Amino acid sequence: MVRRARMWFAGAKYHVTSRGNRKSSLFYDDEDYEKYLDLLEETRLYYPFILHSFCLMTNHIHLQLETLESPLSTIMKNLNTKYAKFFNKKYKYSGHVFEKRFGAELLNSPEYELDVSKYIHMNPVSAGMVSRPEDYPWSSYRAYLNLNDVPLIDPQPLLAYFPHPQPQHYKQYMKSRWNDKFFWENGKLYMGEKVML
Repeated sequence: MVRRARMWFAGAKYHVTSRGNRKSSLFYDDEDYEKYLDLLEETRLYYPFILHSFCLMTNHIHLQLETLESPLSTIMKNLNTKYAKFFNKKYKYSGHVFEKRFGAELLNSPEYELDVSKYIHMNPVSAGMVSRPEDYPWSSYRAYLNLNDVPLIDPQPLLAYFPHPQPQHYKQYMKSRWNDKFFWENGKLYMGEKVML
Protein backbone atom coordinates (compact mmCIF):
# COMPACT_ATOMS: atom_id res chain seq x y z
CA MET A 1 0.00 0.00 0.00
CA VAL A 2 1.38 3.42 -1.00
CA ARG A 3 1.57 6.01 1.77
CA ARG A 4 -0.06 9.36 1.12
CA ALA A 5 2.38 12.23 0.74
CA ARG A 6 2.26 14.69 3.61
CA MET A 7 1.00 18.17 2.89
CA TRP A 8 3.92 20.57 2.65
CA PHE A 9 4.53 24.13 1.55
CA ALA A 10 7.15 26.73 2.42
CA GLY A 11 6.17 28.29 5.73
CA ALA A 12 4.12 25.30 6.89
CA LYS A 13 4.08 24.91 10.68
CA TYR A 14 3.87 21.49 12.31
CA HIS A 15 3.67 19.65 15.60
CA VAL A 16 5.97 16.69 14.97
CA THR A 17 6.12 13.58 17.16
CA SER A 18 8.37 10.52 17.01
CA ARG A 19 8.18 7.56 19.40
CA GLY A 20 10.65 4.85 20.25
CA ASN A 21 10.01 1.48 18.60
CA ARG A 22 7.55 -0.53 20.72
CA LYS A 23 7.46 2.52 23.04
CA SER A 24 11.02 1.78 24.17
CA SER A 25 13.41 4.50 25.35
CA LEU A 26 15.11 6.80 22.87
CA PHE A 27 17.35 8.37 25.50
CA TYR A 28 19.22 6.61 28.31
CA ASP A 29 21.60 9.35 29.45
CA ASP A 30 22.49 13.01 28.97
CA GLU A 31 24.79 12.20 26.07
CA ASP A 32 21.83 10.80 24.13
CA TYR A 33 19.73 13.94 24.65
CA GLU A 34 22.66 16.16 23.73
CA LYS A 35 23.39 14.11 20.61
CA TYR A 36 19.79 14.43 19.43
CA LEU A 37 19.93 18.22 19.88
CA ASP A 38 23.29 18.36 18.07
CA LEU A 39 21.82 16.39 15.18
CA LEU A 40 18.77 18.65 15.17
CA GLU A 41 21.07 21.66 14.75
CA GLU A 42 23.14 19.86 12.09
CA THR A 43 19.97 19.00 10.19
CA ARG A 44 18.84 22.61 10.38
CA LEU A 45 22.10 23.72 8.75
CA TYR A 46 21.52 21.39 5.77
CA TYR A 47 17.74 21.79 5.53
CA PRO A 48 16.91 25.15 7.13
CA PHE A 49 13.80 25.39 9.29
CA ILE A 50 12.64 27.42 12.29
CA LEU A 51 12.28 25.51 15.55
CA HIS A 52 9.68 27.15 17.80
CA SER A 53 9.63 24.65 20.66
CA PHE A 54 10.71 21.13 21.58
CA CYS A 55 10.59 18.57 24.34
CA LEU A 56 12.61 15.36 24.43
CA MET A 57 10.86 12.81 26.63
CA THR A 58 12.33 9.42 27.54
CA ASN A 59 10.61 7.48 24.75
CA HIS A 60 9.29 10.16 22.41
CA ILE A 61 9.99 13.64 21.09
CA HIS A 62 7.92 16.72 20.31
CA LEU A 63 9.04 19.38 17.84
CA GLN A 64 7.15 22.49 16.81
CA LEU A 65 8.75 23.69 13.64
CA GLU A 66 8.23 25.82 10.58
CA THR A 67 9.60 24.68 7.24
CA LEU A 68 11.35 27.02 4.84
CA GLU A 69 12.63 25.45 1.61
CA SER A 70 12.80 21.75 2.49
CA PRO A 71 9.86 19.39 2.98
CA LEU A 72 9.26 18.14 6.51
CA SER A 73 9.79 14.54 5.36
CA THR A 74 13.36 15.39 4.23
CA ILE A 75 14.13 17.09 7.54
CA MET A 76 12.80 14.24 9.68
CA LYS A 77 14.32 11.47 7.57
CA ASN A 78 17.75 13.05 7.93
CA LEU A 79 17.37 13.66 11.67
CA ASN A 80 15.86 10.30 12.65
CA THR A 81 18.21 8.26 10.44
CA LYS A 82 21.31 9.90 11.91
CA TYR A 83 20.07 9.51 15.47
CA ALA A 84 19.13 5.86 14.89
CA LYS A 85 22.65 5.14 13.59
CA PHE A 86 24.20 6.81 16.65
CA PHE A 87 21.86 5.01 19.04
CA ASN A 88 22.33 1.54 17.54
CA LYS A 89 26.10 1.92 17.41
CA LYS A 90 26.35 3.20 20.98
CA TYR A 91 24.17 0.47 22.50
CA LYS A 92 25.13 -2.30 20.05
CA TYR A 93 21.54 -2.65 18.88
CA SER A 94 20.21 -3.32 15.41
CA GLY A 95 16.92 -2.67 13.71
CA HIS A 96 14.40 0.14 14.04
CA VAL A 97 14.87 2.78 16.72
CA PHE A 98 11.74 4.79 15.90
CA GLU A 99 8.25 3.34 15.78
CA LYS A 100 6.76 3.74 12.29
CA ARG A 101 6.60 7.07 10.55
CA PHE A 102 6.79 10.32 12.50
CA GLY A 103 3.52 12.10 13.25
CA ALA A 104 2.90 15.59 11.88
CA GLU A 105 -0.04 17.88 12.56
CA LEU A 106 -0.34 21.02 10.47
CA LEU A 107 -0.81 24.11 12.66
CA ASN A 108 -3.21 26.47 10.96
CA SER A 109 -3.91 29.26 13.47
CA PRO A 110 -2.15 31.29 16.16
CA GLU A 111 -4.42 29.72 18.78
CA TYR A 112 -3.39 26.24 17.72
CA GLU A 113 0.29 27.19 17.67
CA LEU A 114 0.07 28.45 21.26
CA ASP A 115 -1.92 25.40 22.41
CA VAL A 116 0.70 23.08 20.93
CA SER A 117 3.55 25.04 22.49
CA LYS A 118 1.84 24.77 25.88
CA TYR A 119 1.18 21.05 25.40
CA ILE A 120 4.81 20.42 24.44
CA HIS A 121 6.24 22.36 27.37
CA MET A 122 3.81 20.81 29.88
CA ASN A 123 4.60 17.23 28.78
CA PRO A 124 7.14 16.52 31.57
CA VAL A 125 4.74 17.95 34.18
CA SER A 126 1.84 15.86 32.85
CA ALA A 127 4.08 12.76 33.00
CA GLY A 128 4.96 13.49 36.65
CA MET A 129 8.67 13.94 35.90
CA VAL A 130 8.85 17.51 37.29
CA SER A 131 6.45 19.81 39.10
CA ARG A 132 7.28 22.88 36.99
CA PRO A 133 8.11 22.96 33.26
CA GLU A 134 11.19 25.12 33.86
CA ASP A 135 12.72 22.29 35.91
CA TYR A 136 12.90 19.94 32.92
CA PRO A 137 16.28 20.27 31.17
CA TRP A 138 15.36 18.80 27.78
CA SER A 139 12.75 21.26 26.57
CA SER A 140 12.78 24.77 25.17
CA TYR A 141 10.62 26.26 27.92
CA ARG A 142 13.48 28.02 29.74
CA ALA A 143 14.34 29.87 26.53
CA TYR A 144 10.82 31.36 26.59
CA LEU A 145 11.45 32.74 30.07
CA ASN A 146 14.88 34.14 29.13
CA LEU A 147 16.44 31.83 31.72
CA ASN A 148 18.97 30.38 29.32
CA ASP A 149 19.99 30.73 25.72
CA VAL A 150 18.99 27.82 23.49
CA PRO A 151 20.51 28.54 20.05
CA LEU A 152 18.18 26.04 18.37
CA ILE A 153 15.07 27.94 19.40
CA ASP A 154 13.41 31.07 18.12
CA PRO A 155 10.73 31.83 20.73
CA GLN A 156 10.00 35.30 19.40
CA PRO A 157 7.30 34.37 16.84
CA LEU A 158 5.15 32.81 19.60
CA LEU A 159 6.08 35.38 22.26
CA ALA A 160 5.00 38.09 19.80
CA TYR A 161 1.38 37.03 20.40
CA PHE A 162 1.65 38.32 23.98
CA PRO A 163 1.80 41.89 25.28
CA HIS A 164 4.93 43.11 27.07
CA PRO A 165 6.55 41.80 29.17
CA GLN A 166 6.20 38.77 26.88
CA PRO A 167 8.04 36.09 28.93
CA GLN A 168 5.89 36.84 31.99
CA HIS A 169 2.69 36.67 29.97
CA TYR A 170 3.78 33.40 28.36
CA LYS A 171 4.47 31.97 31.84
CA GLN A 172 1.02 33.12 32.97
CA TYR A 173 -0.47 31.39 29.93
CA MET A 174 1.43 28.20 30.79
CA LYS A 175 -0.02 28.24 34.33
CA SER A 176 -3.56 28.82 33.10
CA ARG A 177 -6.18 26.11 32.97
CA TRP A 178 -7.61 25.09 29.61
CA ASN A 179 -10.96 26.71 30.46
CA ASP A 180 -9.51 30.10 31.53
CA LYS A 181 -10.77 33.00 29.47
CA PHE A 182 -8.53 34.58 26.85
CA PHE A 183 -9.21 37.19 24.23
CA TRP A 184 -7.35 38.52 21.21
CA GLU A 185 -6.94 42.22 20.59
CA ASN A 186 -4.74 43.82 17.93
CA GLY A 187 -3.02 40.47 17.31
CA LYS A 188 -2.12 39.96 21.01
CA LEU A 189 -3.43 37.36 23.45
CA TYR A 190 -4.75 38.64 26.78
CA MET A 191 -5.98 36.65 29.77
CA GLY A 192 -9.13 37.44 31.74
CA GLU A 193 -12.48 39.02 30.98
CA LYS A 194 -12.53 41.64 28.25
CA VAL A 195 -14.29 44.68 29.65
CA MET A 196 -16.64 46.26 27.16
CA LEU A 197 -16.88 50.05 27.59
